[in-house]
Amino acid sequence: MSAFRQLHERGLLLLPNAWDAGSARLIENLGAKAIATTSAGVAWARGYNDGNRLPVPTLIAVVEEIARVVRVPLTVDLEAGYSDEPSSVAETAARVVAAGAVGINIEDGEGSPDLLCAKIEAVKRAAQGSGVDLFVNARTDVYLAGLAPDERRVEETIARAARYRDAGADGLFVPCITEPAEIEAIVKAVPMPLNVMWMPGLPSLSELERLGVRRLSAGAAIAAIALGTIASSSSAFLENGTLAAGEAMPYGEIASLFA
Repeated sequence: MSAFRQLHERGLLLLPNAWDAGSARLIENLGAKAIATTSAGVAWARGYNDGNRLPVPTLIAVVEEIARVVRVPLTVDLEAGYSDEPSSVAETAARVVAAGAVGINIEDGEGSPDLLCAKIEAVKRAAQGSGVDLFVNARTDVYLAGLAPDERRVEETIARAARYRDAGADGLFVPCITEPAEIEAIVKAVPMPLNVMWMPGLPSLSELERLGVRRLSAGAAIAAIALGTIASSSSAFLENGTLAAGEAMPYGEIASLFA
């Protein structure tokens, strides 16, 4: 069993999502047990919008850069696989694994669950053919994209999760779910580790763990906070030539991360 897979067996795995080698190395140094990428943060840092717009060669370069500087397991947000062709998605996943990842996220979005099942099956076949114990975290956007009426969200999520598990998924990611009763219902009905995403109104860490959640992601939040800091600092500098130097991480501490 891979080290990354073991991190989902007990407790709550916290993933402050990174978007480049520098953020990943810093997050690792702060004690993260694994590194996860944020597709939005990765795309923004390279001048693209989120939503399957990032060129695959650019993604692979990012994975290689991060894998070069971290020693903990790395899982990569593959969005919807950057293609509607399962074979192409499997090829991209294989390249991500070769670049250093041991896990991926792959989402249904507003597409058909049938399509995500086909992608998961193709990805798992490719990984098994390479002898890689790839952890596939299937993301369903039932809550995020409003794919079902409120009263049917739990039912629809559970139904999709069963199909994704049968296709070979190892975990379930349900971004934007916050209600404890709904989280607990999904945990009890789905025999896969549940991943939720930080957002206002989410239960506390202790409550999430009590409910049975096994993974908490920051999503794009930390990357957005970093961009917000750049915006406010740059605005101040452009306006009056000053910066809040006391809020900066010391140069020497940053340099030591890459010594």
